[in-house]
Amino acid sequence: MAMRIIVTGAAGILGGVVAGHLARLGHEVIGLDLAVGSGGFPGDFFGSVDLTCEQSTTDAVAKVGGPVHGLACIAGGFVWETVSEGSIDSWTRMHAMNVTTALVACRAVLPLMPNGGSIVNIGAAATVRAGAGMGAYTASKSGVARLTEALAEEHKGVIRVNAVLPSIIDTPANRADMGEADAGKWVTPLELAKVIAFLLSDEASAITGALIPVTGRV
Repeated sequence: MAMRIIVTGAAGILGGVVAGHLARLGHEVIGLDLAVGSGGFPGDFFGSVDLTCEQSTTDAVAKVGGPVHGLACIAGGFVWETVSEGSIDSWTRMHAMNVTTALVACRAVLPLMPNGGSIVNIGAAATVRAGAGMGAYTASKSGVARLTEALAEEHKGVIRVNAVLPSIIDTPANRADMGEADAGKWVTPLELAKVIAFLLSDEASAITGALIPVTGRV
């Protein structure tokens, strides 16, 4: 069944790949992002949307209108800083970029979702055990996991809510930061997009409240 699906963070690498894959499957895709535009986006794109602001996001979703069958919360960010030498502001920023964006998008879209709708959030496999420099990031992604579980319980039997937990995603930024020696082991954006598309689909009708590792060959 063709669905209307909102993708947040749609101007980013992963958001664009997820949107493209969903469009190729025949779905109507709507993108939201703080960026002003996204060239070649395969659907309607709403830029200048502050996904950390409930009013900005709610206003954008109102323009989309209902029904919205699926929501992929792709917006987020990463920082590597040690606890002792990093900035307190980084913890606040990571919470805003990873938890608040997902929370705000879910709250805005839920009133427009019919029974059987589906939400997929982006967590992180690294939340199992935070490594050095990963405190602020993994703390925020742990918040995404708890948000996912709580929403799944609150809407059980009506809306499905799940999260994917990727390891390192093979993006140009990660290759630049980490080198390319092990890039073949990482999860590609398309691999992750396929898992997200499955969880949004009716094929995953029995899955809710799940935190699904997508770790590739790492």
